[in-house]
Amino acid sequence: MRVETGAEAERLTIVRLDPAAVRFRVRYNPVAPRTVSDWAEHLQPLLIVNGGYFTPENETIGLLISGGQPWGTLYGDFAGMFAVSPSPAGGEEKVSVRWLRDQPYNPAEPLTEALMSFPVLIKPGGVMGFPADADDGRPARRSVVAQDFQGRVLVIVAPRGYLSLHELARFLAESDLDLDVALNLDGGFSTGLWLKAGETTVEIDSLVPVPSIITADYH
Repeated sequence: MRVETGAEAERLTIVRLDPAAVRFRVRYNPVAPRTVSDWAEHLQPLLIVNGGYFTPENETIGLLISGGQPWGTLYGDFAGMFAVSPSPAGGEEKVSVRWLRDQPYNPAEPLTEALMSFPVLIKPGGVMGFPADADDGRPARRSVVAQDFQGRVLVIVAPRGYLSLHELARFLAESDLDLDVALNLDGGFSTGLWLKAGETTVEIDSLVPVPSIITADYH
């Protein structure tokens, strides 16, 4: 999708996934971070998008859960979380993107995968969540994980670096994507997306190695 930003135009790449058809995982390796393309070569998944913020030592800052193992620290209720929990009946996993103020994290939750980040660009109900007065106006490459009102998960990447966070939040709120919640991931040089679905291939590489990613694979 083309997004006009004054003299420049950003081009969003959007992947929409049905949680009933794919399996989401959060991968984390602070010892050997990889660019998104290197992660893709290593894992060969359906999809990869970069994860959340990390320290210069490649350690996650916010809470991250991979395969049931937690790392990092809790963010406050200003942040959001991508989360995967097992079905109580052993059926489909439950996948959610949520605002922590609306749905706080409970350490007793049986989450198998999770990743906290900020800011929340679209708050529950499709409300634009990042006003202009909260933004320094600086444009950068962006990556987002979102969920629409049908429960589908959307991965959105703006690789050209022309959008501020407020501009992106405003566009997403006004778009026809029917978004319920949208969570900003670590943008800038970390932004990356890799997709291979049949004959369709998308390769937007991160400009630096990243220690955490979200992946999706067919069941």
